[in-house]
Amino acid sequence: MIPQAFIQDLIARIDIVDLIQRYVPLKKAGANYSACCPFHNEKSPSFTVSPSKQFYHCFGCGAHGTAIGFLMEHSGLGFVDAVKELAQQLGLEVPEEGPAFSGPGREQQRSLIDVMSTAARFYREQLKSSPRAVDYLKRRGLTGEIAARFGIGYAPDGWQSLDKAFPKYDDGGLAEAGLVIDNEAGRRYDRFRDRIMFPIQDARGNVIAFGGRILDAGEPKYLNSPETPLFEKGRELYGLPQARVGIRETGTVIVVEGYMDVVALAQYGVNNAVATLGTATTPTHVQKLLRQADRLVFCFDGDKAGRKAARRGLEASLPHLADDKTVCFLFLPAEHDPDSFVRERGAEAFQLAARDATPLGRFLLDTLAEGCDLQTAEGRAHLVHNAKEFVPKIAAQVLRLQIVRDLAAVAQLSPEETSSALGLAPPPRPPRPAFEPFQKGDWQKGRFGKKGLPPPEPRVGVVPLEQQLLRVLLARPRLGDKVPVALVGHLPETAERAAVMAIIDAGEDGTLLDAPLGAWIEHFRDSTHEAAITRAMQSIEEGYIDETKLEETLRGLLDRLELQAVETELKNLQIQVTSGRADNSSAARLGSLLAKKQKLKSGQTV
Repeated sequence: MIPQAFIQDLIARIDIVDLIQRYVPLKKAGANYSACCPFHNEKSPSFTVSPSKQFYHCFGCGAHGTAIGFLMEHSGLGFVDAVKELAQQLGLEVPEEGPAFSGPGREQQRSLIDVMSTAARFYREQLKSSPRAVDYLKRRGLTGEIAARFGIGYAPDGWQSLDKAFPKYDDGGLAEAGLVIDNEAGRRYDRFRDRIMFPIQDARGNVIAFGGRILDAGEPKYLNSPETPLFEKGRELYGLPQARVGIRETGTVIVVEGYMDVVALAQYGVNNAVATLGTATTPTHVQKLLRQADRLVFCFDGDKAGRKAARRGLEASLPHLADDKTVCFLFLPAEHDPDSFVRERGAEAFQLAARDATPLGRFLLDTLAEGCDLQTAEGRAHLVHNAKEFVPKIAAQVLRLQIVRDLAAVAQLSPEETSSALGLAPPPRPPRPAFEPFQKGDWQKGRFGKKGLPPPEPRVGVVPLEQQLLRVLLARPRLGDKVPVALVGHLPETAERAAVMAIIDAGEDGTLLDAPLGAWIEHFRDSTHEAAITRAMQSIEEGYIDETKLEETLRGLLDRLELQAVETELKNLQIQVTSGRADNSSAARLGSLLAKKQKLKSGQTV
């Protein structure tokens, strides 16, 4: 693990405004900065960056986090890589402790990255000296600029061409990286020969694998690197580093099946396409892409194989769907793949087809209905039976409700009957929200926001004490030393109470007490308290606590909490008195508690 002390120091040193400004144009807005959110499409800025808290928050889509979180969400980096990226910008060396950062495995990865980088340079140089390979790319409509952008190269038609690129062709790293093959006779030869080479990059731009396309007739048409310590097919996507800007600008990512599809689309100005790597779409692929785009379009051939691939994409998507995300399916005419379609009809026609792609809900119902005679009771029963495999897996609750209703209409059942048949629990009836009474002038004062809607939760009166207390301590952790731990024990056993105790405990050594909000967010990342901390943080950013009156608010909360504790003890004592089990000390305690309760209710200092 990376030491927590280093992460806190990193958050304290990094200028989050400077970091985000490199990707998103920010404008000064009081003490903070604002912009249109880079994580969803919007016309009015709702994305704010706080330099004092080292934190960003979008009031539109709820995106939030620190400098580390921003790099993870915006650039698709993992946590460790995001930390390293920030550390490099500050000239810091990341302490590498623990099994994930030390030992032969880590050194092996660094060595293999160097090997792959050397091979990629060699293949690019070979392309320049191969008129036949260059002519092939030109015939496919590619320019030198696009070839350079994707690092396309050429593997010569020789058994040991890489011997020219490496001082030791018998180096074990070449086999470990999947560049060469050692046969049973002990002879070594290049894996890729006489092929156009497409380097596959990770989120940081390191070459981790290759895809090779044969120039003439032959099999296999495409040859991919085997899985290695650097490369896992089910996790990586071809063209993602090159597509990031296009994805961000359009809010859409298009998933195609081949390397040439991605490159050809980019050649015609469709810059938001990526490809899976010789494997079916996986849940990891979907999760990674939906973190970067609001809309995901799977683009497949319209033949049987394309439909089968689409079904796998559908299955992979269900656990990662969200009600603010859209997944669609685009099926091209049988005679086309994306490469041929865009070359024949142009980018505008392709973009139009992608815009009109079939939504996941409709495609799911069409898929479920295959082979079912919906004119008969048996066929409709078969339809609902098919749905049991898919519908319960849908993570987006509102979308699932919509699909259940559509399914019910086709199956000629009620939504409740359909839910029961699918094994779904009926949705709980939401409690009636208790908002503050509407006061004259509230609308004009903007109390209900731009759209004239009430806040998502009441500001005072009905928010549980533990939630309010957590907000105060998160806004100013130093106030934790004013909170009696014994008093916290009277709160209900909720995630918020546990988080309150965690903040008090974390503040005892003093290292985090004056740290910005962002440092506390990172401190609790991946902990059992993360969800409660995140909810409290969002409430702070959305104005559900007055940060100028934190001490006053805390005193009021502690008085209310003490009053609850007194009333609980009073109730127990009164039961003892009524049952005749009270002694003289109980009676005296009862009188003391009644006086204390009166003072607390009147607002006097106890």
